[in-house]
Amino acid sequence: MKDATIALHHGFKSDPTTKAVAVPIYQNVAFEFDNAQHGADLFNLDVPGNIYTRIMNPTNDVLEQRIAALEGGIAGLAVAAGSAAIHYAIQTLTQAGDNIVSTPQLYGGTYTLFAHLLPSFGVDVRFARDDSPEAIAELIDDKTKLVYCESIGNPAGNIVDIEGLAEVAHARHVPLMVDNTVATPILCKPIQFGADIVVHSVTKYVGGHGNSLGGVIVDSGNFPWAEHPQKFASLNTPEPAYHGVVYTEKFGPAAFIARARTVPLRNTGAALAPMNAFLLLQGLETLALRMERHTDNAIQVAQFLKAHPLVAWVSYAGLADHPHHELARKYMGGKPSAILSFGLKGGYAAGVRFYDALQIFKRLVNIGDAKSLACHPASTTHRQMNEEEQAKAGVKPEMIRLSVGIEAIEDLLQDLDQALRQA
Repeated sequence: MKDATIALHHGFKSDPTTKAVAVPIYQNVAFEFDNAQHGADLFNLDVPGNIYTRIMNPTNDVLEQRIAALEGGIAGLAVAAGSAAIHYAIQTLTQAGDNIVSTPQLYGGTYTLFAHLLPSFGVDVRFARDDSPEAIAELIDDKTKLVYCESIGNPAGNIVDIEGLAEVAHARHVPLMVDNTVATPILCKPIQFGADIVVHSVTKYVGGHGNSLGGVIVDSGNFPWAEHPQKFASLNTPEPAYHGVVYTEKFGPAAFIARARTVPLRNTGAALAPMNAFLLLQGLETLALRMERHTDNAIQVAQFLKAHPLVAWVSYAGLADHPHHELARKYMGGKPSAILSFGLKGGYAAGVRFYDALQIFKRLVNIGDAKSLACHPASTTHRQMNEEEQAKAGVKPEMIRLSVGIEAIEDLLQDLDQALRQA
Protein backbone atom coordinates (compact mmCIF):
# COMPACT_ATOMS: atom_id res chain seq x y z
CA MET A 1 0.00 0.00 0.00
CA LYS A 2 1.02 3.62 -0.58
CA ASP A 3 1.51 6.02 2.33
CA ALA A 4 -1.93 7.64 2.14
CA THR A 5 -3.54 4.18 2.29
CA ILE A 6 -1.29 2.86 5.07
CA ALA A 7 -2.22 5.87 7.21
CA LEU A 8 -5.89 4.91 6.95
CA HIS A 9 -5.88 1.11 6.99
CA HIS A 10 -2.69 -0.51 8.29
CA GLY A 11 -2.88 -2.51 11.50
CA PHE A 12 -6.67 -2.57 11.88
CA LYS A 13 -9.56 -3.96 9.81
CA SER A 14 -12.64 -3.70 12.00
CA ASP A 15 -13.55 -4.45 15.58
CA PRO A 16 -14.28 -8.22 15.75
CA THR A 17 -17.13 -7.82 18.22
CA THR A 18 -18.98 -4.72 16.99
CA LYS A 19 -17.65 -4.48 13.40
CA ALA A 20 -16.81 -0.81 14.08
CA VAL A 21 -14.46 0.60 11.44
CA ALA A 22 -12.93 3.33 13.63
CA VAL A 23 -10.14 2.12 15.91
CA PRO A 24 -11.72 1.65 19.38
CA ILE A 25 -10.43 3.54 22.40
CA TYR A 26 -9.38 0.85 24.88
CA GLN A 27 -9.53 3.19 27.86
CA ASN A 28 -8.61 0.63 30.48
CA VAL A 29 -5.60 -0.09 32.65
CA ALA A 30 -5.21 -3.88 32.63
CA PHE A 31 -6.22 -6.89 30.57
CA GLU A 32 -7.52 -10.28 31.75
CA PHE A 33 -5.46 -13.48 31.50
CA ASP A 34 -7.10 -16.68 30.30
CA ASN A 35 -5.47 -18.55 33.16
CA ALA A 36 -2.28 -18.59 35.24
CA GLN A 37 -0.21 -20.09 32.42
CA HIS A 38 -1.39 -17.44 29.96
CA GLY A 39 -0.31 -14.74 32.40
CA ALA A 40 3.07 -16.42 32.83
CA ASP A 41 3.53 -16.71 29.07
CA LEU A 42 2.75 -13.02 28.59
CA PHE A 43 5.23 -11.95 31.28
CA ASN A 44 7.84 -14.32 29.84
CA LEU A 45 7.32 -12.62 26.43
CA ASP A 46 6.55 -16.05 24.98
CA VAL A 47 3.21 -14.99 23.45
CA PRO A 48 1.98 -11.62 22.18
CA GLY A 49 -0.83 -9.88 24.03
CA ASN A 50 -1.79 -7.17 26.47
CA ILE A 51 -0.91 -7.02 30.13
CA TYR A 52 -1.08 -3.42 31.34
CA THR A 53 -1.53 -0.13 29.48
CA ARG A 54 1.75 1.18 30.87
CA ILE A 55 3.45 -1.38 28.60
CA MET A 56 1.02 -1.91 25.72
CA ASN A 57 -2.54 -1.10 24.69
CA PRO A 58 -4.59 -2.16 21.63
CA THR A 59 -5.33 1.44 20.57
CA ASN A 60 -1.69 2.42 20.93
CA ASP A 61 -0.70 -0.71 19.03
CA VAL A 62 -2.44 0.47 15.86
CA LEU A 63 -0.62 3.82 16.04
CA GLU A 64 2.70 2.00 16.55
CA GLN A 65 2.07 -0.29 13.58
CA ARG A 66 1.07 2.53 11.25
CA ILE A 67 4.02 4.80 12.03
CA ALA A 68 6.42 1.85 11.75
CA ALA A 69 4.92 0.86 8.41
CA LEU A 70 5.15 4.41 7.06
CA GLU A 71 8.81 4.60 8.12
CA GLY A 72 9.65 1.15 6.78
CA GLY A 73 10.61 -0.18 10.22
CA ILE A 74 10.14 -3.53 11.89
CA ALA A 75 8.17 -2.25 14.90
CA GLY A 76 7.21 0.89 16.83
CA LEU A 77 6.70 2.00 20.41
CA ALA A 78 4.27 4.78 21.35
CA VAL A 79 4.97 6.87 24.45
CA ALA A 80 3.59 9.95 26.15
CA ALA A 81 5.60 12.64 24.30
CA GLY A 82 8.34 13.12 21.75
CA SER A 83 10.81 13.95 24.51
CA ALA A 84 10.06 10.59 26.15
CA ALA A 85 10.64 8.83 22.83
CA ILE A 86 14.09 10.41 22.49
CA HIS A 87 15.01 9.70 26.13
CA TYR A 88 13.83 6.09 26.05
CA ALA A 89 15.57 5.33 22.76
CA ILE A 90 18.86 6.60 24.18
CA GLN A 91 18.32 4.97 27.56
CA THR A 92 17.78 1.61 25.86
CA LEU A 93 21.40 1.60 24.65
CA THR A 94 23.37 3.67 27.16
CA GLN A 95 24.60 3.55 30.73
CA ALA A 96 26.88 5.72 32.86
CA GLY A 97 30.26 6.13 31.16
CA ASP A 98 28.88 5.97 27.61
CA ASN A 99 28.51 8.83 25.17
CA ILE A 100 26.43 9.83 22.16
CA VAL A 101 27.41 12.17 19.33
CA SER A 102 24.93 14.75 18.06
CA THR A 103 24.63 17.43 15.43
CA PRO A 104 24.46 20.90 17.04
CA GLN A 105 21.21 22.03 15.39
CA LEU A 106 18.52 20.72 17.72
CA TYR A 107 15.07 21.49 19.05
CA GLY A 108 15.51 23.40 22.32
CA GLY A 109 14.00 20.69 24.52
CA THR A 110 16.30 18.07 23.01
CA TYR A 111 19.31 20.31 23.59
CA THR A 112 18.37 20.66 27.26
CA LEU A 113 18.02 16.88 27.61
CA PHE A 114 21.41 16.36 25.96
CA ALA A 115 23.35 19.19 27.60
CA HIS A 116 22.04 18.85 31.15
CA LEU A 117 19.91 15.81 32.01
CA LEU A 118 21.81 12.98 30.29
CA PRO A 119 25.19 14.09 31.72
CA SER A 120 23.64 13.99 35.22
CA PHE A 121 23.05 10.26 34.59
CA GLY A 122 26.66 9.81 33.48
CA VAL A 123 25.98 9.80 29.72
CA ASP A 124 28.18 12.31 27.90
CA VAL A 125 26.77 14.13 24.86
CA ARG A 126 29.29 15.35 22.31
CA PHE A 127 28.03 18.15 20.07
CA ALA A 128 29.77 18.26 16.70
CA ARG A 129 31.02 21.58 15.32
CA ASP A 130 28.49 21.26 12.48
CA ASP A 131 26.19 18.68 10.90
CA SER A 132 28.69 17.26 8.40
CA PRO A 133 29.60 13.57 8.46
CA GLU A 134 33.26 14.56 8.97
CA ALA A 135 32.45 16.54 12.11
CA ILE A 136 30.46 13.63 13.51
CA ALA A 137 33.12 11.03 12.68
CA GLU A 138 35.88 12.77 14.61
CA LEU A 139 33.93 12.51 17.91
CA ILE A 140 33.04 8.80 17.83
CA ASP A 141 35.06 6.49 20.09
CA ASP A 142 34.66 3.04 21.62
CA LYS A 143 32.19 4.38 24.25
CA THR A 144 29.87 5.95 21.65
CA LYS A 145 26.49 4.20 21.53
CA LEU A 146 24.71 6.20 18.84
CA VAL A 147 24.80 9.18 16.49
CA TYR A 148 21.85 11.58 16.69
CA CYS A 149 20.42 14.13 14.27
CA GLU A 150 17.20 15.75 13.09
CA SER A 151 16.31 15.14 9.44
CA ILE A 152 15.19 18.78 9.29
CA GLY A 153 16.60 20.89 12.10
CA ASN A 154 14.12 22.76 14.29
CA PRO A 155 14.21 25.76 14.07
CA ALA A 156 17.38 26.09 11.93
CA GLY A 157 15.78 24.35 8.94
CA ASN A 158 19.05 22.63 8.00
CA ILE A 159 18.84 19.33 6.10
CA VAL A 160 21.30 16.70 7.29
CA ASP A 161 23.05 14.25 4.99
CA ILE A 162 21.40 11.14 6.43
CA GLU A 163 23.24 8.78 4.12
CA GLY A 164 26.60 10.35 4.96
CA LEU A 165 25.95 10.21 8.71
CA ALA A 166 24.85 6.58 8.44
CA GLU A 167 28.06 5.67 6.63
CA VAL A 168 30.38 7.18 9.25
CA ALA A 169 28.30 5.73 12.11
CA HIS A 170 28.19 2.23 10.64
CA ALA A 171 31.90 2.29 9.82
CA ARG A 172 32.45 2.69 13.57
CA HIS A 173 29.79 0.11 14.53
CA VAL A 174 27.24 2.50 16.02
CA PRO A 175 23.61 3.12 14.97
CA LEU A 176 22.20 6.34 13.54
CA MET A 177 19.13 7.76 15.27
CA VAL A 178 17.08 10.38 13.39
CA ASP A 179 14.34 12.66 14.70
CA ASN A 180 11.97 12.81 11.71
CA THR A 181 9.29 14.97 13.35
CA VAL A 182 9.48 17.95 11.00
CA ALA A 183 9.74 15.99 7.75
CA THR A 184 7.29 13.20 8.68
CA PRO A 185 7.49 9.84 6.87
CA ILE A 186 5.35 11.33 4.10
CA LEU A 187 8.25 13.55 2.96
CA CYS A 188 11.31 11.62 4.19
CA LYS A 189 12.03 8.01 5.19
CA PRO A 190 15.41 8.00 6.99
CA ILE A 191 15.56 4.19 7.18
CA GLN A 192 15.78 4.07 3.38
CA PHE A 193 19.01 6.09 3.67
CA GLY A 194 20.62 4.03 6.43
CA ALA A 195 19.06 5.24 9.68
CA ASP A 196 18.63 2.54 12.33
CA ILE A 197 16.25 4.24 14.77
CA VAL A 198 13.67 6.94 14.01
CA VAL A 199 11.87 9.02 16.62
CA HIS A 200 8.87 11.31 16.31
CA SER A 201 7.01 13.84 18.32
CA VAL A 202 3.64 12.82 16.87
CA THR A 203 2.27 15.81 18.78
CA LYS A 204 3.28 17.83 15.71
CA TYR A 205 2.38 17.05 12.08
CA VAL A 206 1.10 13.51 12.68
CA GLY A 207 -1.55 14.71 15.16
CA GLY A 208 -1.83 17.97 13.28
CA HIS A 209 -4.43 19.66 15.46
CA GLY A 210 -2.55 20.69 18.61
CA ASN A 211 -4.72 18.60 20.92
CA SER A 212 -2.63 15.56 21.95
CA LEU A 213 0.90 14.86 23.15
CA GLY A 214 2.62 11.73 21.91
CA GLY A 215 5.90 10.22 20.78
CA VAL A 216 6.87 7.17 18.74
CA ILE A 217 10.12 5.20 18.41
CA VAL A 218 10.61 3.12 15.25
CA ASP A 219 13.16 0.30 15.02
CA SER A 220 14.46 -0.41 11.51
CA GLY A 221 15.41 -3.96 12.47
CA ASN A 222 18.61 -3.54 10.44
CA PHE A 223 21.37 -2.86 12.97
CA PRO A 224 23.41 -6.00 13.82
CA TRP A 225 23.31 -5.73 17.63
CA ALA A 226 24.35 -9.36 18.11
CA GLU A 227 27.59 -8.80 16.17
CA HIS A 228 28.78 -6.40 18.89
CA PRO A 229 27.97 -8.19 22.16
CA GLN A 230 30.30 -6.15 24.37
CA LYS A 231 29.46 -2.74 22.92
CA PHE A 232 25.71 -3.37 23.21
CA ALA A 233 25.70 -5.52 26.31
CA SER A 234 22.19 -4.37 27.31
CA LEU A 235 20.80 -6.27 24.32
CA ASN A 236 23.18 -9.24 24.41
CA THR A 237 23.37 -10.21 28.08
CA PRO A 238 20.66 -11.27 30.56
CA GLU A 239 18.46 -8.30 31.49
CA PRO A 240 18.19 -8.07 35.31
CA ALA A 241 15.18 -5.75 35.06
CA TYR A 242 13.21 -8.39 33.13
CA HIS A 243 13.97 -11.83 34.59
CA GLY A 244 17.15 -12.44 32.62
CA VAL A 245 15.85 -12.24 29.05
CA VAL A 246 18.54 -11.79 26.36
CA TYR A 247 16.88 -9.52 23.82
CA THR A 248 18.92 -10.45 20.75
CA GLU A 249 18.18 -14.13 21.40
CA LYS A 250 14.49 -13.63 22.18
CA PHE A 251 13.60 -11.01 19.59
CA GLY A 252 16.31 -11.09 16.93
CA PRO A 253 16.06 -7.99 14.70
CA ALA A 254 13.49 -6.42 17.07
CA ALA A 255 15.78 -6.60 20.13
CA PHE A 256 16.10 -2.82 20.47
CA ILE A 257 12.41 -1.96 20.43
CA ALA A 258 11.58 -4.87 22.75
CA ARG A 259 14.00 -3.57 25.38
CA ALA A 260 12.71 -0.01 24.96
CA ARG A 261 9.22 -1.27 25.81
CA THR A 262 10.05 -3.60 28.68
CA VAL A 263 12.78 -1.64 30.47
CA PRO A 264 12.56 2.18 30.09
CA LEU A 265 8.82 2.37 29.42
CA ARG A 266 7.79 -0.39 31.83
CA ASN A 267 9.89 0.96 34.69
CA THR A 268 9.43 4.71 34.31
CA GLY A 269 5.94 4.81 32.86
CA ALA A 270 5.70 7.61 30.26
CA ALA A 271 2.83 5.71 28.66
CA LEU A 272 0.67 7.18 25.91
CA ALA A 273 -2.96 7.58 26.96
CA PRO A 274 -5.28 5.52 24.69
CA MET A 275 -7.47 8.58 24.12
CA ASN A 276 -4.44 10.47 22.82
CA ALA A 277 -3.55 7.53 20.58
CA PHE A 278 -7.06 7.66 19.14
CA LEU A 279 -6.82 11.41 18.45
CA LEU A 280 -3.36 11.00 16.92
CA LEU A 281 -4.73 8.27 14.66
CA GLN A 282 -7.39 10.70 13.43
CA GLY A 283 -4.64 13.15 12.52
CA LEU A 284 -2.53 10.47 10.88
CA GLU A 285 -5.39 9.61 8.51
CA THR A 286 -5.06 12.99 6.74
CA LEU A 287 -1.29 13.46 7.10
CA ALA A 288 -0.44 12.85 3.44
CA LEU A 289 -3.14 15.26 2.30
CA ARG A 290 -2.15 17.95 4.80
CA MET A 291 1.55 17.77 3.96
CA GLU A 292 0.71 18.63 0.33
CA ARG A 293 -1.02 21.83 1.45
CA HIS A 294 1.58 22.64 4.12
CA THR A 295 4.44 22.49 1.64
CA ASP A 296 2.56 24.35 -1.12
CA ASN A 297 1.80 27.18 1.31
CA ALA A 298 5.33 27.18 2.76
CA ILE A 299 7.12 27.79 -0.54
CA GLN A 300 4.75 30.65 -1.35
CA VAL A 301 5.31 32.22 2.08
CA ALA A 302 9.08 31.85 1.68
CA GLN A 303 9.01 33.47 -1.77
CA PHE A 304 6.83 36.31 -0.48
CA LEU A 305 9.16 37.03 2.43
CA LYS A 306 12.26 36.80 0.27
CA ALA A 307 10.88 39.47 -2.06
CA HIS A 308 9.66 41.77 0.73
CA PRO A 309 11.75 44.94 1.19
CA LEU A 310 11.55 44.82 4.99
CA VAL A 311 12.93 41.26 5.30
CA ALA A 312 16.69 40.83 5.73
CA TRP A 313 16.94 37.07 5.21
CA VAL A 314 14.85 33.93 4.76
CA SER A 315 15.91 30.36 5.55
CA TYR A 316 13.89 27.65 3.83
CA ALA A 317 15.56 24.77 2.04
CA GLY A 318 12.77 24.71 -0.53
CA LEU A 319 14.27 27.89 -2.05
CA ALA A 320 16.72 27.18 -4.87
CA ASP A 321 19.46 29.40 -3.39
CA HIS A 322 19.40 27.77 0.05
CA PRO A 323 22.69 25.94 0.80
CA HIS A 324 20.77 22.75 1.67
CA HIS A 325 18.42 22.83 -1.31
CA GLU A 326 20.10 19.87 -3.02
CA LEU A 327 19.87 17.81 0.18
CA ALA A 328 16.18 18.76 0.36
CA ARG A 329 15.76 17.49 -3.19
CA LYS A 330 17.57 14.23 -2.37
CA TYR A 331 15.81 13.41 0.89
CA MET A 332 12.43 15.20 0.63
CA GLY A 333 11.80 15.58 -3.08
CA GLY A 334 12.43 19.32 -2.78
CA LYS A 335 9.63 19.80 -0.22
CA PRO A 336 11.34 20.24 3.17
CA SER A 337 8.14 20.47 5.24
CA ALA A 338 6.66 23.81 6.30
CA ILE A 339 8.98 25.21 8.95
CA LEU A 340 10.87 28.33 7.88
CA SER A 341 12.60 31.21 9.58
CA PHE A 342 13.42 34.80 8.68
CA GLY A 343 14.73 38.04 10.15
CA LEU A 344 13.63 41.65 9.69
CA LYS A 345 15.97 44.44 8.68
CA GLY A 346 15.09 46.27 11.90
CA GLY A 347 16.62 43.48 14.00
CA TYR A 348 15.28 42.25 17.32
CA ALA A 349 13.00 45.24 18.01
CA ALA A 350 11.35 45.07 14.59
CA GLY A 351 10.92 41.33 15.04
CA VAL A 352 9.04 41.87 18.29
CA ARG A 353 6.75 44.46 16.68
CA PHE A 354 6.06 42.08 13.79
CA TYR A 355 5.36 39.20 16.15
CA ASP A 356 2.92 41.23 18.22
CA ALA A 357 1.05 42.41 15.12
CA LEU A 358 0.20 38.95 13.73
CA GLN A 359 -3.52 38.19 13.55
CA ILE A 360 -3.92 34.79 11.84
CA PHE A 361 -0.57 33.21 12.80
CA LYS A 362 -0.90 32.05 16.40
CA ARG A 363 1.89 33.07 18.81
CA LEU A 364 2.92 29.81 20.48
CA VAL A 365 5.79 27.30 20.55
CA ASN A 366 4.26 24.26 18.89
CA ILE A 367 4.78 23.31 15.24
CA GLY A 368 2.92 21.17 12.72
CA ASP A 369 -0.64 22.29 13.43
CA ALA A 370 -3.18 22.71 10.67
CA LYS A 371 -3.20 26.32 11.89
CA SER A 372 -0.26 28.61 11.09
CA LEU A 373 1.99 29.28 14.08
CA ALA A 374 4.81 31.69 14.89
CA CYS A 375 7.44 31.87 17.60
CA HIS A 376 10.55 33.79 18.57
CA PRO A 377 13.03 30.98 19.42
CA ALA A 378 15.63 33.15 21.19
CA SER A 379 13.11 34.10 23.88
CA THR A 380 11.12 30.84 24.05
CA THR A 381 12.21 27.41 22.78
CA HIS A 382 15.94 28.21 23.00
CA ARG A 383 15.83 30.70 25.88
CA GLN A 384 17.80 28.33 28.15
CA MET A 385 20.85 28.67 25.87
CA ASN A 386 23.40 31.47 25.95
CA GLU A 387 24.08 33.48 22.78
CA GLU A 388 26.97 31.22 21.69
CA GLU A 389 24.87 28.08 22.14
CA GLN A 390 21.97 29.68 20.28
CA ALA A 391 24.25 30.57 17.38
CA LYS A 392 25.50 26.96 17.12
CA ALA A 393 21.89 25.78 17.06
CA GLY A 394 21.16 28.19 14.20
CA VAL A 395 19.13 30.64 16.30
CA LYS A 396 19.63 34.37 15.71
CA PRO A 397 18.26 37.06 18.08
CA GLU A 398 15.93 38.46 15.41
CA MET A 399 14.77 35.07 14.09
CA ILE A 400 11.06 34.44 13.67
CA ARG A 401 10.09 30.81 13.08
CA LEU A 402 6.92 30.13 11.15
CA SER A 403 5.05 26.85 11.01
CA VAL A 404 2.96 27.40 7.91
CA GLY A 405 -0.50 25.88 8.12
CA ILE A 406 -3.18 24.90 5.64
CA GLU A 407 -5.24 28.10 5.57
CA ALA A 408 -5.93 29.95 2.31
CA ILE A 409 -2.57 31.28 1.14
CA GLU A 410 -4.07 34.70 0.33
CA ASP A 411 -5.04 35.19 3.97
CA LEU A 412 -1.62 34.13 5.24
CA LEU A 413 0.24 36.49 2.92
CA GLN A 414 -2.07 39.36 3.86
CA ASP A 415 -1.45 38.74 7.57
CA LEU A 416 2.33 38.66 7.06
CA ASP A 417 2.22 41.84 4.97
CA GLN A 418 0.21 43.86 7.50
CA ALA A 419 2.45 42.70 10.36
CA LEU A 420 5.59 43.62 8.40
CA ARG A 421 4.23 47.08 7.67
CA GLN A 422 3.46 47.60 11.38
CA ALA A 423 6.98 46.49 12.27
